Amino acid sequence: MDNNTTKKRWISLFVENQIGCLARISGLFSSKSYNIDSITVGATDDPTVSRMTIGVTSDDMTYEQIKKQLNRSVEVIKVLDYTTIPIHMKELMFIKVNVPAEKDKTEVFRIAKVFGLKITDYDKSSILLESVDTENHNDDIIRLLSESFPNRLEVVRGGSVAIESISITDR
Repeated sequence: MDNNTTKKRWISLFVENQIGCLARISGLFSSKSYNIDSITVGATDDPTVSRMTIGVTSDDMTYEQIKKQLNRSVEVIKVLDYTTIPIHMKELMFIKVNVPAEKDKTEVFRIAKVFGLKITDYDKSSILLESVDTENHNDDIIRLLSESFPNRLEVVRGGSVAIESISITDR
């Protein structure tokens, strides 16, 4: 494989659950001019440990440097490379669609049903949709809704979380 080819890569970190840890980890990326595509952080079953899921787009050499830098960080307990192993990964996304016309509301409800989106809230002129799915699937939903309802969307994405698969992959 060409060493200069950039691709999406995923890292899961176990870090000490301390004030400023997220800032130090994200600062490590910015100090080296690495861009973070997605980052999520949450506590684990151990209250002294948090888990980060970080998505980056990089070439092989840069990615190896990122992993080395993370492994050298004092607050990092463990670095897991999720790029090539089977994982389950989901992203939380909300989409608010401005739909003042009744026919538009009907279309949004139809799209929600077909794509398994949850209708979280609605009123006379807006519908709030929720999706917990893969990043690619959520991209497809945004593309479809943007084509159907141009300039009438508000999108909020929470970043992906991932865990190593037991038997199947869900990216």
